[in-house]
Amino acid sequence: MEIQCKAAITNGAGHFEIGDIVVGDPKEDEVLVKLKAAGLCHTDYDSLSWGKQLIIGHEGAGIVVKTGRDVKGLVAGDNVILNWAMHCGRCFQCLAGNQHLCEVASPVAAGGNGYTSGHADPSGTLYKGEPLLRSFNIGTLSEYTLVKQSALVKNLSKKMSFPAASIISCGVMTGYGSVVNAAKVKPGSSVVVLGTGGVGLSVIQGAKVAGAGMIIAIDINPNKLTMARAFGATYSLRADKNDKGLLKAAEQVKKLTDGRGSDYAFECTAIPELGAAPLAMVRNAGMAVQVSGIEQEITIDMNLFEWDKTYINPLYGQCRPQIDFPEIIDLYERGELLLEEMITRTYKLDELDKAFDDLLNGRNAKGVIVFE
Repeated sequence: MEIQCKAAITNGAGHFEIGDIVVGDPKEDEVLVKLKAAGLCHTDYDSLSWGKQLIIGHEGAGIVVKTGRDVKGLVAGDNVILNWAMHCGRCFQCLAGNQHLCEVASPVAAGGNGYTSGHADPSGTLYKGEPLLRSFNIGTLSEYTLVKQSALVKNLSKKMSFPAASIISCGVMTGYGSVVNAAKVKPGSSVVVLGTGGVGLSVIQGAKVAGAGMIIAIDINPNKLTMARAFGATYSLRADKNDKGLLKAAEQVKKLTDGRGSDYAFECTAIPELGAAPLAMVRNAGMAVQVSGIEQEITIDMNLFEWDKTYINPLYGQCRPQIDFPEIIDLYERGELLLEEMITRTYKLDELDKAFDDLLNGRNAKGVIVFE
């Protein structure tokens, strides 16, 4: 069975088009999924310039259409959430419990930059008769996708919308997991969150779930700070874009924390110049967490590390999909994690230009493409 459908395809040189692709039958360990929604983040826009022709998108939720003969635990009709950090279960990192760092299957940790790994097989998707790669091996800005079973987690929620489910895939997991899995925020502690977009709001919610006693949100956008309070921030500070390294904002944080600094600080801005900013926020022996995936070369004043401060750069919130996704779904079901409320606007696939424009101009907490 072959399916012809629409997908957003980049030429790798900064442009994309909505084109017709052909998706084939799943192989033994593959699953054919009909996408219902796909979240958007800055990585999707960055992928337009990765130098490779591919299908865009790495957040998504949909319905299983067909499974390969070796697939267990999934059947046609199941609701699923897609997960880009696939794992082999056998390599050094998988056996050490670091599924997100799989040396075989991860399109990031296995040496790729989001478009290929040893787990990728583009032959099941054709564009103009030629095999086509999928971003992060899942390419969710497509009406149908063909993925490995390890890219899917069954969603048993009866009330969660597909748009809400789709944003768990990366943004929510990255923020929540950075708090719960990586930093292991302690009850009663103080937390600073730099940048309150979709990932920052997920950090705030993770800190609230962890029982943080004080959650300080920092952003230059007053509307985002209002949203941050609605999602659990106890204090909000409006940053000045001329405040180099947010050192003045750090002084305000110290005033709120008995002159000491916060226990934890999370950078969620994706601005290279702010890569060291969380170090200025935390107390001696505090923890700074770089969440947004800054990969540029930056200069850090080593005085910011004094004394005994820890700086970590976790990937994907140290995601363990089969453990973390059901936990997030359960928190949603109990009303302890807001997902529907994070979605500012939805778009059709042919409105992707507008969706990217809103993303780049900070108009949305989270924008989502919905498929009819």
